[in-house]
Amino acid sequence: MNAATEASPLSTAPIATAPPTRLASIDIMRGLTMAVMIFVNELDGVKGLPWWTHHAKGNWNVMTYVDMVYPFFLFIVGLSFPIAIRQRLKKNNSIPALWSHVLLRSISLVVLGLTLANADRVNPALTHLSPAVWALTTLIGAALVLRVDSNAKDHPALSRNLRIAGLIIVAVMFAIFRGTNRNGGVTWIDISYPEILGLIGCTYLAVAILYIPTRRWLLAPFAWLIALITFNCLCTAQIITAFRHVPILIWPFDNGAMAAIMMGGIATSAIFLGDHRWQTVGKKMSLGASFGVISLAAGFLLSPLGISKIRATPTWALYDIGAAALAFTLLYWLCDIKKQTGWAFFVRPAGANTLTTYLLPDFWYFLTMLFGFTWLDTHLNHGLSGVMRTVAFTAIILAISGLLTRMKFRLQL
Repeated sequence: MNAATEASPLSTAPIATAPPTRLASIDIMRGLTMAVMIFVNELDGVKGLPWWTHHAKGNWNVMTYVDMVYPFFLFIVGLSFPIAIRQRLKKNNSIPALWSHVLLRSISLVVLGLTLANADRVNPALTHLSPAVWALTTLIGAALVLRVDSNAKDHPALSRNLRIAGLIIVAVMFAIFRGTNRNGGVTWIDISYPEILGLIGCTYLAVAILYIPTRRWLLAPFAWLIALITFNCLCTAQIITAFRHVPILIWPFDNGAMAAIMMGGIATSAIFLGDHRWQTVGKKMSLGASFGVISLAAGFLLSPLGISKIRATPTWALYDIGAAALAFTLLYWLCDIKKQTGWAFFVRPAGANTLTTYLLPDFWYFLTMLFGFTWLDTHLNHGLSGVMRTVAFTAIILAISGLLTRMKFRLQL
């Protein structure tokens, strides 16, 4: 369903009678973010580039564009969250079933994240598998579980058996995993850092705990955002220290910054996609832009607490929220009001088939490790040639994503 029906982009007439179920702007923003994420991850191994092409160091009070990629993804998860909740409750108006889905999705993301974070720690002698074989086998098992089967209705038994087989594969791979710590001791899966996917899963659960019970209150996301930023300030200023060393798998709110960014996406969704009095394009655009500017201004005022992704400071969080809100406001006007979407053909499949696209570089990494292909590690990894190689790699991954999407291969939590 499109978000607008009128010809004039600033009409005062209501643009919809019900909240939209899917917007081009969200898919395109997600696809653009995925493209930049692939690019910066691959660029990280290129030497001889300016400092701002990498993550800022933890002791610097600065943030680069690279430090904004992951927060943009968190923000987009927040943008989509209310729509997903409405659609799920429309299909099955059961709150326990909704919470079961939220927990399953969070756990799935954590498992994927732990797989990627621990692959390089596999001890082949103890696990009896190489790191590449262990990782690829686990990811293939996860793909069997998460694959969207378009023929499930025609072959329900086959679809069910493939999912069960996938679950067994993942469970066995986790069970046989053995690593070695610095002291030479045998270890199991390290849960201290669940990689980006795991962090998203934990943050998703934390935000769900706040949002779902209060989802009917229009201003609740804004109130929760203020509360999370306040908590983030208190943690950053070391007034609250109780959660500093608590693993995120136990305390999914962490220091509040990541949850605040995702809640910022929900707040933006309330402006543009909610069923409320803000039903004209002019009001949505002005409120979206105002929310972005106010977030940037608040971030500036809190800059004495530091500006750092590594330390997850409130200024970093608010700058990301502000920039993402302004970007979405522009994309909403361009893609959903003006219907100008053709320019984004190269990223839209990645936005609609996100998990598949996210995992493609990891499959490439583990396949090259398996076959001992190291040429790219020693060639085209410096300066401009490294940048061009990274651009080509990003384009290839996006092309493969587009091909898999056309073939109806899709992974979904």
